[in-house]
Amino acid sequence: MTTVRSPAVAGLFYSADARQLEQDVQQLLAKAEFYDSKPKALIVPHAGYVYSGAIAATAYASLHSVASTIKRVVLLGPAHRVAVYGLALPGVDVFDTPLGSVKLDKDLANVIAHLPK
Repeated sequence: MTTVRSPAVAGLFYSADARQLEQDVQQLLAKAEFYDSKPKALIVPHAGYVYSGAIAATAYASLHSVASTIKRVVLLGPAHRVAVYGLALPGVDVFDTPLGSVKLDKDLANVIAHLPK
C-alpha cells in the first residue's frame, strides 16, 4: 500500500491552489536573476514565498541549462519541531503537493538510514 504525506503548510507559506501556486512560481522565476552556471548542489531557503521566494527562484533558475540532465534530487533540511540524532527520514512513499505528487526513493533512503548526522 502506498503511503502519502499531505502538504503540511499549503495555504500558509504558499498557495494551496494549484493554479495560483503555478502562477506564483512562474512569476518568481521570470523575475529571477540568471547566472549561467552548472551547479552540482544548491543551498536554498525554504521559508514562505513572501520571505524567500525571490532568492529561491534565483537558485533554481541557475539549473536551467542542466535541468534535462537531472535524474535525482536529494533534499536535506532541518528538523523544525524536535531534535533528532542521525537522519529523520520520511516514513511515506509519496509527498503530495498542490502541483502533483513526488515519489520518494525508498531504496536510497534505506541505504543511507544508518548514517550519523
